Amino acid sequence: MQVTQLWQYPVKSMIGRRVDEVRVDELGVVGDRSWAARDVDKGGIRGAKKIAGLMQLTATDIADGHVEITFPDGSTVRTSDADRDERLSDALGVQVRLEQLRPASDTDHYRRGAPDSDDMLEELRGIFGRTDDEPLPDLSVFPPELMEFESPPGTYYDAFPLLVMTEQALETLTDSLPESVIDVRRFRPSIVVDAGAVATATSGHPEFGWAGRRARLGEAQIDFTVPCPRCVMVTREIDDEVGQDRAVLRHIVRELDQNVGVYASITQPGAIRVGDRLELL
Repeated sequence: MQVTQLWQYPVKSMIGRRVDEVRVDELGVVGDRSWAARDVDKGGIRGAKKIAGLMQLTATDIADGHVEITFPDGSTVRTSDADRDERLSDALGVQVRLEQLRPASDTDHYRRGAPDSDDMLEELRGIFGRTDDEPLPDLSVFPPELMEFESPPGTYYDAFPLLVMTEQALETLTDSLPESVIDVRRFRPSIVVDAGAVATATSGHPEFGWAGRRARLGEAQIDFTVPCPRCVMVTREIDDEVGQDRAVLRHIVRELDQNVGVYASITQPGAIRVGDRLELL
């Protein structure tokens, strides 16, 4: 099995970029999600579960920890620009403030903002994009601190540092949803692996079977934790070619037990490069 794609996402919920090499440490891909948007009115760090337009913006690392953000019309703003929050708020239709990652000890920074609904079931259905007849994910698979915080304090990740998918999963989704655009950017993986013919002989989503296993990728070692329950983000519009599409999530919920890809944590830091082998240990 071999690494075919590596992705970096400098700003939470914005589209990232493919790279040839990443370095991972205990917090995930170095430089990933070092910035995020805060809802000025409701409080709390927000991603595209709440602010859909974030997935129409692209973020790229530049010098000194700053990021350049590209709008759909091709114009750009940098995190170092004085008018960055005003321009982002205008583009998103929500008053936001970009904030840089803070230490885990600053717990107030990561505390959840006000919900959109006082009905917790309605709030969760909105976040996960579930219809009334669809089940919600098993929330016990997530870190318990997420009941109180938007992300594990010290990170802007939704739950775990890495998300791994296979080329076979993308191909299977494409075959299963011929009317939909299956673009890797919908699913926001950190690492994409070609699992090979042997690994996919009995499953179009071989990574589901890796949960609970350890693997070596390049210099790093990772522990696969649980398959990734999918939310409304996979339905969001990215650009003119990848539009809003609820059918993608309907299929995932009803045919894939709500999951695509598998979460992972890092047990040995190091560099991972496109072309490196993934070896299950």
